[in-house]
Amino acid sequence: MAGLFIGLFAKIFPLYLMIGLGYGASRGLHVARESIAPLLIYIISPVVVFTASLNVKITPEVLAFPWFMFLVSAALCVLFFWVGKFIWTDATRNIFAFSAGTGNTGYFGIPLAMLLFEPDVVNLYIFTMLASLLYESTIGFYIIARGIYTWRESLRKVVRLPSLYALHVGLLCNAFGWLPSIEIMAFMEYFKGTFAILGMMMIGMGLKGVRDKGIDFTFIGMTFFIKFVVWPLVIFALIYVDKTWLGLLNEGLYKVMFVFAVVPLAANAVSMAVLLKAAPEKASLAVLLSTLFSLVSIPLMSIFFLY
Repeated sequence: MAGLFIGLFAKIFPLYLMIGLGYGASRGLHVARESIAPLLIYIISPVVVFTASLNVKITPEVLAFPWFMFLVSAALCVLFFWVGKFIWTDATRNIFAFSAGTGNTGYFGIPLAMLLFEPDVVNLYIFTMLASLLYESTIGFYIIARGIYTWRESLRKVVRLPSLYALHVGLLCNAFGWLPSIEIMAFMEYFKGTFAILGMMMIGMGLKGVRDKGIDFTFIGMTFFIKFVVWPLVIFALIYVDKTWLGLLNEGLYKVMFVFAVVPLAANAVSMAVLLKAAPEKASLAVLLSTLFSLVSIPLMSIFFLY
């Protein structure tokens, strides 16, 4: 466990550094988080999604599995959107439901998968991660928008999200072999690092104002319960059912599901909360605390699952 802890900490420490830099940029340099969020969602994210869908090796099994994980995310989102109506009457309910359906599968999940698993599983994980991007760009985005806008306005905002179209265009180009030049492909790879850095800095930027708004302990407690109790139980139950009765999945897909189960709260929740003015301070604090807690929870669950 000590080796796993040290390896994990060394791998993800730069992410914590980015959070601190984001907080310092918002406090000392007066960088506006409202300017960074649209860049992430409307410019950088579509390029990352397009590149990932362009590079994946498409097979029927690989193509179907992200849709399965998408359905798991959507079901948890809808369930806890209903639960949230008994607790909150403002946009907190919406960001809570969004957070319930996803996790930090991108710039936290990818380093974790690389640390724990072999390259074939890592590649499979990166493609399956598109399930999170699809969820966040459709149902998740709509749920957050409904905290501020009418259902018609919310649907219009979903339709305008370029990541949704980038995913399908990338898969189409992949299927027909329409690949950009090597130089353009290399250039698009830069967007992944930019996405990771700005995404984690957004958590720090979102912390500005937490002291003024106060801490919602109910929100933090509920999101922690879902991410660190409900998600692992759901995923491990699905794995058990498949191993015992169905036999539809293989060990590689079980490992992918494990990463989905243990990653902390989604940093993208902060970007979308900032963009739509839906409790960004609450989202930032919960994401930060869950990321810190993951240093303990992931090694423990890894021992339970892998050994």
